Amino acid sequence: MILFFAGGLVALILGIIVGAMRVSPVPIARTMGALYVNTIRNTPLTLVFFAFAFALPPLLGLRLTGAVSLTLAVAALGIYTATYVAETIRSGINTVPVGQAEAARALGLTFGQVMSVVVLPQAFRSVIPPMMSVFIALLKNTTVAAGFSVVNLGAARNYLSERGANPMMVILWVMVIFVVLVLLLAWAQRALENKWRVTR
Repeated sequence: MILFFAGGLVALILGIIVGAMRVSPVPIARTMGALYVNTIRNTPLTLVFFAFAFALPPLLGLRLTGAVSLTLAVAALGIYTATYVAETIRSGINTVPVGQAEAARALGLTFGQVMSVVVLPQAFRSVIPPMMSVFIALLKNTTVAAGFSVVNLGAARNYLSERGANPMMVILWVMVIFVVLVLLLAWAQRALENKWRVTR
């Protein structure tokens, strides 16, 4: 769960920043945002984990302890998922009428103010379903960390099997836990949609 919540927080913050860069009037910001999204999103998640587990620690002089492995796994998941968050945010921004942003700029608001006060609040309402799909994918992607010595639900099967537990029962329990977590996310999606549909 630490991987999911911490990785989701990193992905959300970084994704909002990159999403704003993708629609920025500054050409270099748009270019950097597009380069980041197209590079990371088209790289397999396992390869991103390999980079964080085997290439980055020697460069930084890190020793792979439990805390360091967990931190690197959170960073890998957050940086990877941020590309999908950014594109989801960008699609939501594109649903907001251009005239609203132009009117806000005519009133003297800066690009940052236009995004935070006018555009993003409306964009978030329209991207709840695809954003929740991104976070459901993030939840399932946390199992990739099991192959890199980070304890999570995906690693629980090996841990319990080594202690004599029935492997099939362990797998079934892990599946049940994932299904329950996904159903909770789906419930949160419906609750947010209903709340914001009323206030729209």
